[in-house]
Amino acid sequence: MMDALVPLLALLPLALLGAVLGLDTVSFPQAMLSRPLVAATLGGTLAGSPSGGLLVGAALELIALETLPFGASRYPEWGSASAVGGALFASSPTPPAGAMSLAVIAAVATAWIGGWSMVAMRQVIARIAHRSQSALEAGARGSVIGLQLKGLTADLARGFVLTLVAAAIFAPLTRASLALWTLDARVSRAIAVAIAASVAGAAAWKLFHGSMPARWAFLSGLVAGFTLLAAA
Repeated sequence: MMDALVPLLALLPLALLGAVLGLDTVSFPQAMLSRPLVAATLGGTLAGSPSGGLLVGAALELIALETLPFGASRYPEWGSASAVGGALFASSPTPPAGAMSLAVIAAVATAWIGGWSMVAMRQVIARIAHRSQSALEAGARGSVIGLQLKGLTADLARGFVLTLVAAAIFAPLTRASLALWTLDARVSRAIAVAIAASVAGAAAWKLFHGSMPARWAFLSGLVAGFTLLAAA
């Protein structure tokens, strides 16, 4: 019993981080902490390698550019998911071949499940609000504050459980997969980055394809970026 609890206890700091990041996504304080670049870096820091988390966060940030979180639409929850991805990649001081690809896959899967969990949580909060409809319409201060606190608490708990379960599942799966991974490290990382860049490119194209000046501005920035990268 105790042997089974030890791995879960080790994941508690990451789960608490995921809870805060999940809360930041929509509820509070919406300070951009849940952006993949930040969240994965924080997750990597907890695992002992901020730079490793930053690397995965950069790839996830490219994928997350496709997400347009408007209104009540369903979209991936990148905060908690990126913390999981960053921690998975950074858990090894010298990440082996396939570590980045597997971390990105785990983060994307967690983000998708996280999006579903946010929809389910909204439905629960809507039912709670419906039961207090009369008091809310009357502007009862206690009912309004109570509903807000319930929503914040539910979102915090959602992020905690999502992160804990995702990390508990994907950590052993990642270790088992890495033991069987045969693709070269540079090739596997190149594939992950190429996929992330293609998703980002498609997302950017949707925004500027209708404006010729915007196209030239994007291409100029792309050339400048590659030039700086080559000169570094």
